[in-house]
Amino acid sequence: MKIEQNFSAVVTGGASGLGRATAEALAASGVKVAIFDINEELGNEVANSIGGLFCRVDITDEQSVLDGFAKARAAHGQERICVHCAMTSRRGKTLAFNKEIGEFRRTPTEDYAAGVEGILVASYRIGSISAEGMAKLPEMEDGERGVIIFTASVAAQDAQIGQVIYGSAKAGVNGLVLPMARDMMDLGIRVNSIMPGVFGTPLLGKMNPQVKASLEASVPFPKRLGKAEEFGSLAMEMVRNTYFNGQTVRLDGAIRMAPR
Repeated sequence: MKIEQNFSAVVTGGASGLGRATAEALAASGVKVAIFDINEELGNEVANSIGGLFCRVDITDEQSVLDGFAKARAAHGQERICVHCAMTSRRGKTLAFNKEIGEFRRTPTEDYAAGVEGILVASYRIGSISAEGMAKLPEMEDGERGVIIFTASVAAQDAQIGQVIYGSAKAGVNGLVLPMARDMMDLGIRVNSIMPGVFGTPLLGKMNPQVKASLEASVPFPKRLGKAEEFGSLAMEMVRNTYFNGQTVRLDGAIRMAPR
């Protein structure tokens, strides 16, 4: 896709971390960016810094998402680029020993369902609503109309202990990619996902320095946490390279996660 000055994009989770880096990279290429996030203070700060638009959106609420897309499209026009980084989940082992009662207890089904809603269902919601709008756009070179990029995780392939919710939901995100790309092949809408490894996001920035050092040492090369701008760089390549379609790509310094 040759990026043109009238292009617009939606980036979920754009107030911080991987989403922010992607929003900044898109804006630097001349794209009008709408940031979907629940953090109004940071979201407005980032939007103002890149000349974009902030939309307060709860990705687990259908009407909130529809309203966000309506606001973004009213301001910038129909997006040709959608990068979905936002998520919400819960943690818990399938079975864990409860010392207080001396028995094993499973992670409640409601917790599992909440994680699937916040990761997998939200990804389908964002991707399908964006695609519905893209389908009405005029064709570009090769008949292309737009591109959707989901954020999965290396946990989709090697989730650790305690990641039964997160890992299986992120695997589901990868599972969306090929059938969705095939569903929309005649519309010229591409679909890919990125599986980031251990990245230096604000969440990891709060961790114990010793734990952080251990994580960095576990990466084969380079021995450091991933940089958010490296995620943004790959997202930009997926946008620009029209032959990138139906792909789930690891971005992880060759790390393979141990069981714990």
